[in-house]
Amino acid sequence: MNIFVKSLLYLIMFSILHFGYDLTHLIFLIPFCGVNESVFQHLKMAFWSYLFTNLIEYFIEKEKILKKDNFWYPRLLTTIIVPWFVILVWYLVPALIGKLKSTGLEIVWAIFTTYISGIMGGVIEKNFENHSFNLKIKILILILFIISAFLYIRFTYSPPWIDLFENPETL
Repeated sequence: MNIFVKSLLYLIMFSILHFGYDLTHLIFLIPFCGVNESVFQHLKMAFWSYLFTNLIEYFIEKEKILKKDNFWYPRLLTTIIVPWFVILVWYLVPALIGKLKSTGLEIVWAIFTTYISGIMGGVIEKNFENHSFNLKIKILILILFIISAFLYIRFTYSPPWIDLFENPETL
């Protein structure tokens, strides 16, 4: 799938997960959707959005995929790290400019941040698709993926005391 199209699909999926629970209040969406505006919830939405985008990409492209390992391991790796790309890009504005005074600008920056993070993930995937992953790195990717999924679900229901989990709407 084209990186720019995939990033757009990721942005759409992120938006669905951002507003999905608030709009529906369906309990089964809680592990995947944002339930508040904390940094952690945005990391969680990025993780699940990217994974769901990868699943969609797989079903669209599966006839063209020659080696499933070369498809899935780069994508599981990027699913793990794309949330951190969101953080790195998002916090450029506070680091360089400070707090944005316009909600509109903040929304535009959020959209750009999400989209560009998807592009970053896509670039990494494309560069690793022709790489042969050995057993150790496959195991490491799977372990990190499982830990990530576990933490995103666990801390949705029981967040620790760390400020990463604080909802800025309640401060």
